[in-house]
Amino acid sequence: MDTRKTLILSVDRDDDIGYKAGIESPIIGREACLEAAKRLGLVDPEDSDVNAIFQAIKTYDELTAKGDDVIVAVIGGSHMNMLEGDRRIANALSQIITQTNATACILVSDGAEDDFILPIVQSRIPVESVRRVIVAQMPNLEGTYYIIKKLLDDPKIARVVLVPIGLAMLLYSAAYLWGRPDLATFIVVGAVGIYLLFKGFGIDEFFGYLVSGLQQSFQKGSFSFVAYISAVLISIIAIIMGLTSLLVYYPQDAGVLLFIASFIYGSVWWFVGAGVVAILGKIIDCILHEQENLSKIVIIPFFIGAIGTIIYGASSYLLSISNVPEFPITAGGGVQSIIIFTVAGLICALFGIYIQSATRKWVIDGKTSRKW
Repeated sequence: MDTRKTLILSVDRDDDIGYKAGIESPIIGREACLEAAKRLGLVDPEDSDVNAIFQAIKTYDELTAKGDDVIVAVIGGSHMNMLEGDRRIANALSQIITQTNATACILVSDGAEDDFILPIVQSRIPVESVRRVIVAQMPNLEGTYYIIKKLLDDPKIARVVLVPIGLAMLLYSAAYLWGRPDLATFIVVGAVGIYLLFKGFGIDEFFGYLVSGLQQSFQKGSFSFVAYISAVLISIIAIIMGLTSLLVYYPQDAGVLLFIASFIYGSVWWFVGAGVVAILGKIIDCILHEQENLSKIVIIPFFIGAIGTIIYGASSYLLSISNVPEFPITAGGGVQSIIIFTVAGLICALFGIYIQSATRKWVIDGKTSRKW
């Protein structure tokens, strides 16, 4: 007897179905998916996700007519935060698999973000087939102009394309108003380069995740909200202290390495304090509400302290051997400094591992006692 049950899945990674049509996902079942496609189509008939949902329903009908055991579903991610959206997709998919007992999947998409969606789906359920829906467009100049216009109207694409162009123009104008046109190109290229690095390494999504976590902690009334705000303020102080250290200990034209070392020397303990304060807020929330996650988080402050201690020792050593005027540590003291701080950092990390092990045992013992 064939017990295989196939899930026909349409994934809307940017959650147009929720953002535009106001429909909460996951959506399970033919009628619910059909209604969702109609509502999204009425709001935005040109959205490619409409065609993907209809294709999923069509595939469902075809396989049902053949006698296959199938179920159709639609999952939405997040319109503003892709990292949070991917997590939401993974959780919703696990929920659907548990609810429907599906054993295989046919993924239907518009082909735009398969490289991101497919690994998430494959991590939860075997994918038997991928069906892409490509909508035909007018192959003339007017059609091309219309497509470009629609892309620039999309908030996600506009942020990627228009923001760096607008930033470059603004900085170029500011350099001329400042009376330094010779620096205009340097400033523009540097600013756009930093922006592209942020996008390329996904740092913007990391900050988006932090902002999302801050919003959630505020909405839940968590103690971590106060800790996060405090950490941000301490980080600002850290940057100021690092710049102050540059003014005092950085010799002119000494090179990039000493530039970084000077900044770190003045700011690293403040950054360590900011990280520890933020994580302590999360630890308090875990103790109050999520003790099962406590052992995963309790080690982080010790690792932050260990890394900060080692980095501080390294920066002290570099500055001490570089004959920096008025630096309080001599070359011989710099060698002792890097040895002492490296050993202290390793001891801090080992102590954190011990605390994590003890915390895990405490949580397990607590669960056992509550069961009895």
